[in-house]
Amino acid sequence: MWILLIINFEILLACRGRYCQLVMGPAGSGKSTYCQTLMQHCEAAKRRVHLVNLDPAAERFEYPPTIDIRDLITLEDVMEELGYGPNGGLIYCFEFLMENLDWLEEQLGDYEDDYLILDCPGQIELYTHIPIMKQVARLLQQWNFQVVGVYCLESQFIEDTSKYFAGVMSATSAMSMLEIPHINVMTKMDLLSEEIRDNMDRYFDPDPLLLAEDANKSTSKRFKELNMALANLIDEFSMVSFLPLNIKDEDSVAYILSHADNAIQWGEDQEPKEPVDELEGPSED
Repeated sequence: MWILLIINFEILLACRGRYCQLVMGPAGSGKSTYCQTLMQHCEAAKRRVHLVNLDPAAERFEYPPTIDIRDLITLEDVMEELGYGPNGGLIYCFEFLMENLDWLEEQLGDYEDDYLILDCPGQIELYTHIPIMKQVARLLQQWNFQVVGVYCLESQFIEDTSKYFAGVMSATSAMSMLEIPHINVMTKMDLLSEEIRDNMDRYFDPDPLLLAEDANKSTSKRFKELNMALANLIDEFSMVSFLPLNIKDEDSVAYILSHADNAIQWGEDQEPKEPVDELEGPSED
């Protein structure tokens, strides 16, 4: 009987929810601001969320990370001791992490029921053609985490249609490489004028063929066929759409969080809690 109880308890532990967002995107795309905004939103909603820093070059955080790769290795030390440049040093840091997975597993082991937000580096090659972040995503899944990728692209990309195409292709590449549930977030919407924001719908769920026509107006003739080929690729697979993030709008933040939660089915195994009447005083049992 005791053996059956132990087995059932282990099965129950294995089924407990472990959830995380893998926040990625180009340097300067607003990843850390997104993480900070999400932490603030969840804190106000009394929701238990932890920040995990996976950027060995990070300098400061508004919310101190609960888990920090800099406790294991820093880019500054690698560059100083091995003479590597920033990109080579960053890859070395992640190779070092992969050689010390017991450290990462131990750090993550204490968060069985919690929701983690992983703030990743801004070098997009880690997500597009170097398989390191893919390996990290696979490991998280092996450790019973439900993982959603959140790819950030700053709204200033829409100022140049060709630049926007590049952003769409990088998001598509990351989605194809990582092979995990994925959402794309267009950040820094609060920095745009109201007039521009009101005319951005076609960028959230893009019609690539129309955008290719715009790009061709300012592109050399020899690249027009390439633009149309890229547009047809995006249009054929219909994989890319963006959710707008305005950090000054709580509804915008909640909307994006709900999409991420839905992608990993957060909350489906949570036990229902009794509603608390704030007008009632504490129990006098």
